[in-house]
Amino acid sequence: MNRKSLIILLGLAGFIVMADNWVVSPILPAIAKSVGVPAAGAGVLIAAYMLPFGLFQLVFGPLADRFGKSRVIIGTLAAFSVATALLALGTTIPALASIRALTGLFAAATMPISLALIGDVVPMERRQQAIGSFMGIAFLGQALSMGIGGAIAYFLDWRGVFLLYGAFAAVVTVVLWRGLRTAAEGETRNPKAPVLRPYLELLRDGASLRTYLVILFEGVFLLGSFSYLGTVLAERFQLSFLAIGGVMTAFGVAAVIAGRTSAAVAARLGRTRTIAAGLMLAALADGLVVAGSGSLWVTGIGVFLLGFGFMTAHSTLLTVATEFARSARGASMSLVTFAFMLGGAAGTQLGARIIGSSGSIAMYVAYGIGLLLLGLVTLPALSAAARELTPAPETA
Repeated sequence: MNRKSLIILLGLAGFIVMADNWVVSPILPAIAKSVGVPAAGAGVLIAAYMLPFGLFQLVFGPLADRFGKSRVIIGTLAAFSVATALLALGTTIPALASIRALTGLFAAATMPISLALIGDVVPMERRQQAIGSFMGIAFLGQALSMGIGGAIAYFLDWRGVFLLYGAFAAVVTVVLWRGLRTAAEGETRNPKAPVLRPYLELLRDGASLRTYLVILFEGVFLLGSFSYLGTVLAERFQLSFLAIGGVMTAFGVAAVIAGRTSAAVAARLGRTRTIAAGLMLAALADGLVVAGSGSLWVTGIGVFLLGFGFMTAHSTLLTVATEFARSARGASMSLVTFAFMLGGAAGTQLGARIIGSSGSIAMYVAYGIGLLLLGLVTLPALSAAARELTPAPETA
C-alpha cells in the first residue's frame, strides 16, 4: 500500500465514523417506535454517543504515542465495527444506549490518530494536501449521513443501517490491517510517552494555545452552522430526508474539493491568510443561508461554500498543529479534535437556544458574524505559529 492508498483508506475509516456520528438523528423516530418509547425518550442515544466520543479523544492520543498509531487505529476500528453491528440487536433503550456509548468510545480514536499518523508518514511539503484529502473524505460521510441513514431505513429498517455500517467498517479494518505494515513504516512510537504532560506542554506554549482556541471557536460557529442546515432545509422547503441528504452532499463535495486545493492556496497566500480566508468564506456561506429563505439554489450555494470554507481553514489549521509536538503527535491531534468537537457541541447547544428564542435566521446571522470576526482575529493570533511552524517543546 502506498501513501495515497493509505490516505484514501484512512479517509474511508473517517467517513464511516463521521457518518455513524450523525446517523441516529434522522432514524430516531423509527428507533423510538420500534422499542415503544416517545422520540424524546430515545434522544439519550445521541448523548450516550457524544460523551465518550469527546472524552476519549484525550485518552487515545497518549496510547497511540506509546503503543503505535496503526495499532490503535486497527484495534479501535475493529471494536467499532462490532459495536455498530450489535446495535441492530438492541431491543430496549438502556441496551441501545450502552452499546451506543461503546461505539462512541471506539470511534473517538479514528480521526485524531489518523491525522497523527499522516503527520508521521507524509513529508511536510505534501502534508496539507494529504490532510485535506483525508478530511474531505471523512466529512463527506458527515454530509451524507442523513441521506444515507434515511435511505437505508426507508428501504430496509433502522437495524439495517447499523448492520451495513458495521460491515463497511469491518471491510475497511481488514484492508487497513493488511496494508498498514508497509505504509506506516515511518510512524513514531515512544514506549515511555507520558499521559498528561503532553497536554500541559501544548497548552503552555503560546502559539499552540492560540491555535487550539481558534479551532475551538471554529467548532462553535462552523459545526454549529452545519448542525441545523438539515432543519432549515426541511422547514423552508419541506424536503424529504432523501432530498435533504442530496442538498447536504454539496457540503461534502465542497470539502473534498477544498481538501485538494487548500495546499496550493496556502503556498500562495501563506497559512494564516488561508485560514482567515476559509473562515470568511464560511461567514459568507451563513450570509447566503440567511438570504436564501425563498430560494433553494441560494441556500444550496451557501451549503457548498460552508463546506469549502470549512475545509480550507480546517485542513490548514491541522497542518500547523501536526508540528506542535513531533514526538507526541497523537496527543497533539487528540487535543485538536477534542477542541473542535467541544466547540461543536457548545455551538450546537447555543444554536438551539438562539433558534428557540429568535429563529434560525438570527442564529445564522450571529454565527456568520462570529466567523467573520474569528477570521480577522486569526491574522494576528496565528501569524507566528503558521509562519514558523514552531512546535511546543519536543518533550511534549
